[in-house]
Amino acid sequence: MTFEIRGPVQLPARREDVELVTADDLTLVGELALPLKRPPVATLVTLHPLPTAGGCMDSHIIRKAAARLPAQADLAVLRFNTRGTSSPRGTSGGAFDGGAAEQFDVAAAMDLVHDRGLPRPWLLGWSFGTELALKYGRDHDVEGVILLSPPLHRATDAEVAAWAGDPRRMVILVPELDDYLRPDEARRRFASVPHATLIAVDGGRHLWVGESQTRRVFTEIVAAVNPDALPLAITWAEVSARSSAG
Repeated sequence: MTFEIRGPVQLPARREDVELVTADDLTLVGELALPLKRPPVATLVTLHPLPTAGGCMDSHIIRKAAARLPAQADLAVLRFNTRGTSSPRGTSGGAFDGGAAEQFDVAAAMDLVHDRGLPRPWLLGWSFGTELALKYGRDHDVEGVILLSPPLHRATDAEVAAWAGDPRRMVILVPELDDYLRPDEARRRFASVPHATLIAVDGGRHLWVGESQTRRVFTEIVAAVNPDALPLAITWAEVSARSSAG
């Protein structure tokens, strides 16, 4: 039977619950999803939206990335709850620190990537997660960063400009109707990084709600990380559908 890939559909993958241990001795809960039958060609290390506003490793774009992209694009997807964050997977140790001590959370995720020998890691941040990618991504061995709906509330202009001399790629998706940072302002704020690719998404909103927005986000992610996998399949045979928040 063939299914349309949308909403809560989960495609086949090897999925493993993981725990990350930070330098300040906290345990963070997460999941690693890998292609079912082939080694991954690249790795997405996902950084979720603001936990004090409900963001977690199950925020829908991140959950759907883990559900779809190992099968659609041969990507490994690591998702985890930053300190003090809860989801059905569990609660990570510690307490939310406004993006400061979360630098240790990013480092713990990258340690797992290196320990597992996962290839070509990219940081994929959404909203608050983009702040972590901008502030701490340059400290790690990544091919680049993908920023979804960056609010630029915590990452300073100096931290953004520090990427100007960095050869690694920066891809920025800015929704036309974002609640915090819209394309014209984003172009000004990111002008200090000449090599950044800023993509204004017509009709897009901060939360990327709806299947058309989800597919647009995933297409741009895969275009950066594994363009050979495009166009992404929109149907799949023998898919198991799992009920969860869409």
